[in-house]
Amino acid sequence: MSLTSPRRSGLSDQVIAQLRNQITSGEWPVGSRIPTEPELVEQLGVARNTIREAVRALAHNGLLDIRQGSGTYVLATSELAGVMHRRFADADPRHIAELRSTLESSGARLAAERRTERDLAQLDALLARREEAWESGEADRFVTADAAFHHAVVSASHNDVLTEMYADLGDLLRAWLRGDVGAVLLPENHMDHARLVAAIRAGDGDTAAAEAAGYPFMCLRAPAPAGG
Repeated sequence: MSLTSPRRSGLSDQVIAQLRNQITSGEWPVGSRIPTEPELVEQLGVARNTIREAVRALAHNGLLDIRQGSGTYVLATSELAGVMHRRFADADPRHIAELRSTLESSGARLAAERRTERDLAQLDALLARREEAWESGEADRFVTADAAFHHAVVSASHNDVLTEMYADLGDLLRAWLRGDVGAVLLPENHMDHARLVAAIRAGDGDTAAAEAAGYPFMCLRAPAPAGG
């Protein structure tokens, strides 16, 4: 559908909104390459300069990554996620793990108090999907399933601010988890999340919080003794 407007700035804003919607809706997933400039010109029916201006604006806001000679890729799903990705990309992995633990522990405690039957059904389904992904031995599939499960736990807190903050950190957390898991899923790295779901179902906030806090990244585990 073509976009038209008598004002250049208004037209540019429309294009920015259109492209942002493609990202936030998931039509252009994080890590994917967006259509080329000529393709966007044809799709939206606007001048090349308008497309270029919109893409640069979204890149400045952290949603897109322009790679010369390769294309433009989706970096984050929101402006805040983009800022966090840039700000914490070089952070100490231990600090990232501690932040994740704090958010998930708080979310799990609230989830135990506020979860609905629909929340519990979703957690059961995502827990089963997570286990299936682990059994498949496919690291990327497992990371995706694990991230979806943990997001559902926080979402069950029914605290919109906490859930949005966790979602905005999601891309960064998945990147660290993917690095921690590596290309091969090792049996000793498997962490059972059934007790977490059971605690949320039982309304046991203390146990749910403790279980969620006890799932650190592998990078926090003590190294094996030399020669052991």
